[in-house]
Amino acid sequence: MRLLRYGPPGEERPGCLDGNGALRDLSRVIGDLAGDAIDPDRLRELGRCDIESLPKVAGSVRLGPPVAGIRKILGIGLNYRSHAEETGATPPPEPMVFSKAITALSGPFDPIVIPKGSMKTDWEVELAVIVGRRMQYVAQADALAHVAGYALINDVSERAFQKERGGQFVKGKSADSFAPLGPWLITADEVADPQAVDLWLDVNGRRRQTGSTADMIFPVAHILSHLSEFMTLEPGDVIATGTPAGVGMGCRPPEYLRPGDIVRLGSSILGEQHHDVVAWRAAAA
Repeated sequence: MRLLRYGPPGEERPGCLDGNGALRDLSRVIGDLAGDAIDPDRLRELGRCDIESLPKVAGSVRLGPPVAGIRKILGIGLNYRSHAEETGATPPPEPMVFSKAITALSGPFDPIVIPKGSMKTDWEVELAVIVGRRMQYVAQADALAHVAGYALINDVSERAFQKERGGQFVKGKSADSFAPLGPWLITADEVADPQAVDLWLDVNGRRRQTGSTADMIFPVAHILSHLSEFMTLEPGDVIATGTPAGVGMGCRPPEYLRPGDIVRLGSSILGEQHHDVVAWRAAAA
């Protein structure tokens, strides 16, 4: 299933896409896409409902993040061989973990806001893993059974804040709008191999990133098992699993986003995002 949430920020309702790509409201069968409702077993039950009998949502609507009640957004740095090579970094011996603030979450078509004082806002198309079942000390062989599904995420990053302001990645990863998620969560049963997902990203119509999760240094099962050694993962937690080559920081000379730019990113499996890049305004803060 392709599950999503639609409506104004903070007022999103659960929905899904039917076989023809039409948006259907799920409110009569599920309260929201959160907590126990996204357990893999519950999602399989949801997949057996008669989608075509659910109300169609008419007109153009905003899409929000496809999961509610998210408590953690975690990222994995330097997890693609091509990206490590372009940045001149040595691939790490185990996953490099950082976090993004929950307030960075935004919808798949919301603007990317350049934060106050930023000169180096960068793009990063990534596969996001959505945890569906509590995880603690889970073996790699069992890790994928805990996944609700997968989504597209843009791990937007302010490189000066990330690398020049005290050494904590979270500073450069957490501005409002820096974690657009969606357009949908595709349930895990529809992704035969999370290591065979294509990814791409364009800036102003120019292809900047083209890659595949096959290039990951640490695959999804490894990442989930590793994280579960250090913290309890809960339903709705989001893990951004790394980006392929082609980020602005890797250009020679580096190139970064500016107000007026247009960013598109996508995957044949995960759907597409579209973002206008805008400047921070005090009235919008």
